[in-house]
Amino acid sequence: MKNLLGIHHVTAITGDAQMNIDFYAGKLGLRLVKKTVNFDDPNSYHLYFGDKSGSPGSLITFFAWPSAAKGRIGESEPVSVRFQIPKGTLAWWNARLGTLELADPDGMRVELVEGNEPSASPAIQRIHSVKLNLRDPQLSASLFTSQLQFTQIENNRFQVGDCYVDIQRGGGGRGMMGAGAIHHVAFRTEDDASQQEWLQHVARLGLHVSPVMDRNYFHSIYFREPSGVLFEIATDLPGMAVDEPAAHLGEKLMLPPQYEGSRKQLEATLPPLTTPALEARI
Repeated sequence: MKNLLGIHHVTAITGDAQMNIDFYAGKLGLRLVKKTVNFDDPNSYHLYFGDKSGSPGSLITFFAWPSAAKGRIGESEPVSVRFQIPKGTLAWWNARLGTLELADPDGMRVELVEGNEPSASPAIQRIHSVKLNLRDPQLSASLFTSQLQFTQIENNRFQVGDCYVDIQRGGGGRGMMGAGAIHHVAFRTEDDASQQEWLQHVARLGLHVSPVMDRNYFHSIYFREPSGVLFEIATDLPGMAVDEPAAHLGEKLMLPPQYEGSRKQLEATLPPLTTPALEARI
């Protein structure tokens, strides 16, 4: 069974799609690479942000639920996401944002971390790590190292491919999903064949893994680790350019085939969104 390649994406919840775009595409300079709908709730947006091509590992996605109450972070919840910026760009980002640790408009914690990879551009390169609040860190850590092939490199840090998962003991009881909360963390696997191996492996562990779900841009399986955090294993392919040209990612509302017949109704129902011009990206 092949090792997981890193973090594929992180999915969170926003209560305001336009403010979300203004922050992630405007302030952080990520590209809105896909504007689609929640496959389980097509009357709400699902927004994808990433690098210029929407590469696996660079993606952060949001379910846009305008009526969502503010989430409450408790145990068994991801609590923050860190983005990697190029080597030598800390001062540039600090001047731009005034801080390297901030909250998005819904209150989700975001941090910028300098990597070892230089670049001609200061743009965010990818997701560096996530932090998890865990009900039982010891039990979760045992699964991470013995069954999910994470490598423990520090007491509370695990390496997965080129990314990291940090853990801490959660307090305050169960969290409440809502605006500003992270819904799940997805890890990368190469292809459908390797995903099938992971599905069978997780099923043997008794973790109630889902069947494979077609998300258009990748195929997914879901399960909860022992402390209750929702994990996904997603394939690298087909990728963001499967349904629109790479040069025009995120410009139009893209619908999965099952909702294409409702396009007119959905376009009339969903609020209009303004996206920063591609030329304005960092």
